Amino acid sequence: MLDVLRLRILAAIAAHGSVTKAAKHLNYSQPAVSHHLARLEAETGAKLVQRVGRGIRLTPEGEHLARRAAEIIGRVDAAAAELSAMVGLRTGRVRVAGFQSALAALVPHAAGTLRREHPGVDLHLVEAHPRVALDLLRAGEVDVAVAFDYDGATPDDLRTTHLFDDPMYLLSLEPDQTLAGNRDSAWIAGCENCRREFVEACDRAGFVPPIAYTSDDIIVQQALVAAGMGVTTMPGLALRTHHAPGIRASVLRDFRRHVYLATYGDPPDPPAAAAFITALHRAVDQTRPGDGP
Repeated sequence: MLDVLRLRILAAIAAHGSVTKAAKHLNYSQPAVSHHLARLEAETGAKLVQRVGRGIRLTPEGEHLARRAAEIIGRVDAAAAELSAMVGLRTGRVRVAGFQSALAALVPHAAGTLRREHPGVDLHLVEAHPRVALDLLRAGEVDVAVAFDYDGATPDDLRTTHLFDDPMYLLSLEPDQTLAGNRDSAWIAGCENCRREFVEACDRAGFVPPIAYTSDDIIVQQALVAAGMGVTTMPGLALRTHHAPGIRASVLRDFRRHVYLATYGDPPDPPAAAAFITALHRAVDQTRPGDGP
């Protein structure tokens, strides 16, 4: 029996013209798409694609199956939508892990939407650093992770969707400040596990920051800045949750973090998780966190 997921992948390759574009459309890694395509060829006993230069082209057998696959996927999706409309999402549970500022500034909007539209769904939230959140996702302890990175290198073993870019700011008592302009200032930074990207940004600016105070608490960091004890950097999403009076925030060029959501396993996501993800995308659209504080 042909696997519906693999038929979906073949249809995506036919529609987008390459494995890479199909993987991006499906939120899969490229190796995962190639693996499923190879399995589909093994199941059918037919060569479905052939290499042409650096790209690929469907064989006649591949074109025939891709046309049928598109018809099948369309009917499956229509049946799922009809059934969902008939039954409705009355119960369920979704477990979400996310970093602190996302849970404070973004997730509550999604949680409110979820409760209004699907009051029977239980939402469980866990605050966790991105690395921990992704490990919880891999272990099956959460259904959705909200994470970030600074280089755009999301994990290949998870399905990820970019949400927005979160600008970084320099906090001081003076306006229009830069990293290099504060090379001799006392710096307030997070713990050694959380300051790597900040140190790398300072290195690109040509100096090693003299770190005088260590704290991962944004209230403590801003209190120290307000007292004239030093300067610090902070993402815009965190500034939305707390911005102490008198502190100036200067946006830093070429220093931002990429916020994304991650799920595990093949699509589709469980109904409760899918409902939360839809609500989260709506929250991003409504709050526009990438615009800064």
